Amino acid sequence: MRIALTGASGMLGSDLKEVLEKDHEVLTTDVDVRDLEGVVETIHDMQPDLVIHSAAFTDVDGAESNRETAYQVNVLGTRNIAVASSNTGASLVYISTDYVFDGEKDSGYLEFDEPNPLNFYGRTKYLGELAVRDLTDRFYIVRTSWLFGRNGRNFVKTMIELAEAGHEISVVDDQYGSPTYTHDLASAMAELIERPAYGIYHITNSENCSWYEFALEIFEVLDMDVKLKPIGSEDFPRPARRPKCSILKNHNWTMEGFKPLRSYREALKDYLKREYGV
Repeated sequence: MRIALTGASGMLGSDLKEVLEKDHEVLTTDVDVRDLEGVVETIHDMQPDLVIHSAAFTDVDGAESNRETAYQVNVLGTRNIAVASSNTGASLVYISTDYVFDGEKDSGYLEFDEPNPLNFYGRTKYLGELAVRDLTDRFYIVRTSWLFGRNGRNFVKTMIELAEAGHEISVVDDQYGSPTYTHDLASAMAELIERPAYGIYHITNSENCSWYEFALEIFEVLDMDVKLKPIGSEDFPRPARRPKCSILKNHNWTMEGFKPLRSYREALKDYLKREYGV
């Protein structure tokens, strides 16, 4: 399969490139997704069978103060990719987020639950979903959460850096989600695109935790003695509101017969072994 990939230098994009190149021809592009004519021309020249759109404005707090750019990249940029994919007859994979939900459902979210974003970043990603659904016929919308991987900033790296600096670390213990290793997500997506089973999918590593519990797991695997303090969200105010519970149930994934991804705990161990040799 001939695949066009945006955001190939990002945390997920780099793993997608590595995984997909084993069986497919992967063409990467750094085209400015805000430029409709440029996007249409680029995708037309590539003539892909499939477009994977992983480029995005991902600064959740930054989106609150830089709404124009977040909207242009995540909404208009996604619309442009959808138009270009449709024009060339390519199917499309769009990466979305757990932040399309408001977090009020304690049991976790199914693919058909109604989105209700709390922050502007989540709103732009949901509007991107709508653009994909309106402008293309063959699409996979993949919602995922709490990503960690080799390239780019992530929670695991931040915790380790703070610990190595000798800081006491305060971590919220009232927000719950499913940490997801980008390499595992990329491998799952490589399976998904082999079937024309189009639609919306939640794909995360199995099991869930709070940010505080995730931090505890990180330091336990690393055998680091760290001063870790649980706090409530109200004690750690940020520009963008976060959902209390953004656990994504991988319902459609399992209904299609795909094997559930391994526990985030096992994925974390592999990631730390790969990155830090533990």
